[in-house]
Amino acid sequence: MTRAVAALLVAALFVACGGEKSSAPPTPATQTPTAPAPASAPAPTPPPAASAPSGNLRGDAEAGRALYAQYCATCHGPGGKGDGPISATLSPRPANHTDHVFMAGLTDEHLYQVISKGGASVGKSAMMAPWGGVINDQGIRDLIAFLRQLSST
Repeated sequence: MTRAVAALLVAALFVACGGEKSSAPPTPATQTPTAPAPASAPAPTPPPAASAPSGNLRGDAEAGRALYAQYCATCHGPGGKGDGPISATLSPRPANHTDHVFMAGLTDEHLYQVISKGGASVGKSAMMAPWGGVINDQGIRDLIAFLRQLSST
């Protein structure tokens, strides 16, 4: 992948995530309303977020390998070392999934949460996208099995 394509991918992700906010104060309205706006009903409370499943969350590592190549390798690299084609353009850099010590400190529940809800859901980089809307529960379990395999070699 060329640097230009990588830069375009990063720019598209930046725009999709809201981009940079302007620091300039908003300009005042030219017309002052004459009557107060009617009170609106409070917004409904969103349902509580489903928590990650617990227990053994590992699926089929071979199925996870295919998903990893499709969804994760662009950032984390095909071998999981955090050296994917666009990793140099990301800050912070993607995690090295082959680092046994680092990966051993992460529970399966944590990995499930990061994959399904994104890095920001666990206080990490928002650059790690939430894949739960794209990858189903079994796929996430398959990815966890593959990640465990990567970190054990």
